[in-house]
Amino acid sequence: MQYVAPIGIGILYALLMSLVREPHRRHLNAVMVAGAGAAYLSGGGLGGWEFAFTALVTWVAFRGLESWTFIGIGWLLHTAWDIVHHLKGNPIVPFAHTSSLGCAICDPVIALWCLRGGPSLIEAVRGRRRRQATMAP
Repeated sequence: MQYVAPIGIGILYALLMSLVREPHRRHLNAVMVAGAGAAYLSGGGLGGWEFAFTALVTWVAFRGLESWTFIGIGWLLHTAWDIVHHLKGNPIVPFAHTSSLGCAICDPVIALWCLRGGPSLIEAVRGRRRRQATMAP
């Protein structure tokens, strides 16, 4: 369950974000990845590198205001940071030892959705149902 739940959380994130219309969806996701980039600051497990990483993700998130690709890159950077923290630093949730591992599993799901342009999953399902309805005899 420790490996499956984070995948479900990533899918749920994409579904909930599908309720937000463009371009607000892209802008909100840029803000979300910026926040994720700063998530480890309070733990300080990697010293000054925490500030360097936060600065990098802030720049990537800023570029993400105009580009889904940069938002996806930001989530992949955060995935790498999650792995580093799982192995050497502090967990993202202090009382949940494997929380960084869970985040490292969840984030690539979100990244893949972003790298596809953050499409509305709800609209995709509706479109498929419409096509099936018109093809029915």
